[in-house]
Amino acid sequence: MSTQKNLLGGPDPTYLPDQEEPYRRLGEQSADPAQVVADFPTFSLAWAMLADDAFEAGRVVESYAYARTGYHRGLDQLRRAGWKGHGPVPWSHQPNRGFLRCLAALARAAEAIKETDEAERCSQFLKDSSDEAYNELMR
Repeated sequence: MSTQKNLLGGPDPTYLPDQEEPYRRLGEQSADPAQVVADFPTFSLAWAMLADDAFEAGRVVESYAYARTGYHRGLDQLRRAGWKGHGPVPWSHQPNRGFLRCLAALARAAEAIKETDEAERCSQFLKDSSDEAYNELMR
């Protein structure tokens, strides 16, 4: 986490807290993301994984629902971490990645169901939050 002063005058980056147990379960134990979500409902990365799996299987509406849930869980955590509705959410900080992946998944699913305004809003929100995440996730 950076403690450097933001010289551009904008808000400081927001860094979500680490949640070691759900990462451990997904990694070391190869746990099913649905079980991780059931045990850790605020863990956005597992919601993003469910959204990606559903989208790849052609279950677009289900993907949209998973992504929206993870997105809102992430927004709650961002606010608790001091985020004021705008400013950087760095992709380089691993705990931020679940929220950013949900935001990208929501944009993708919204586009697929012709919810164009939402798709554009989510894509722009992702770009505004992290150029690196946008470039990585919106290819």
